[in-house]
Amino acid sequence: MTTFVLVHGSWHDGSAWDAVVPRLKELGHVAYNPTVAGHGKGADKAVSHDDCVRSVQRFIVDNELADVVLVGHSFGGTVIARVAEEIPERLRRLVFWNAFVPLPGTRVEEDLPPRYRELFARLARESGDNTVTLPFPIWREAFIQDADLDTATAAYQHLSPTPYQPFLDRLELPRFAGLEIPKSYLNGTDDTALPPGDWGWHPRMSGRLGLHRLVRLPGSHEAVFTNPRLLAEKLVHAGRD
Repeated sequence: MTTFVLVHGSWHDGSAWDAVVPRLKELGHVAYNPTVAGHGKGADKAVSHDDCVRSVQRFIVDNELADVVLVGHSFGGTVIARVAEEIPERLRRLVFWNAFVPLPGTRVEEDLPPRYRELFARLARESGDNTVTLPFPIWREAFIQDADLDTATAAYQHLSPTPYQPFLDRLELPRFAGLEIPKSYLNGTDDTALPPGDWGWHPRMSGRLGLHRLVRLPGSHEAVFTNPRLLAEKLVHAGRD
């Protein structure tokens, strides 16, 4: 039995994993899907990246979890990398699912293609609370392009504005590269949330992990909505010893 803690990405909250958790349990595992600070409808959006990290760290510690396979999706990769520095003794493996793997001393914003960087900065300025609402056309064409329109529209209703300050905070990561925690990278082969090529997820992000297990998953960035059962099965493969 494996204990999974599933960390969502930007615009999502913990409920994004609601169809994945039951399948992991069917497969004999335990799974938790906390919501990162500042995320979800009605949440206080005035948070830093440190707040995001502390919320996941506290969840693991407060629930007395150990031997955890910590999964990060998209922005969640930057969170799990920093959580691993804080409580490595509680973690068994890190799984980055089409996730950012931050370099020491950089900001999440720096890993965005220029067109997204400019768009998100403008949307944050115009928002009044330094948040970014993901435009539906980007969601439809780049994040969940493998779904029919009804599925894409229904999934979009689960999203909420994401706090932008965590994208701007510098992530020092002085200890991440030296951690001996095993790592996996789960790559959605049809994921175009970051445009394939120079800005794509794999091998740009996966290559930053050094030695790691690479697992492939057919489908888009939003398999939590489009193929949660297969996603769960791939997470088991990515998280096994």
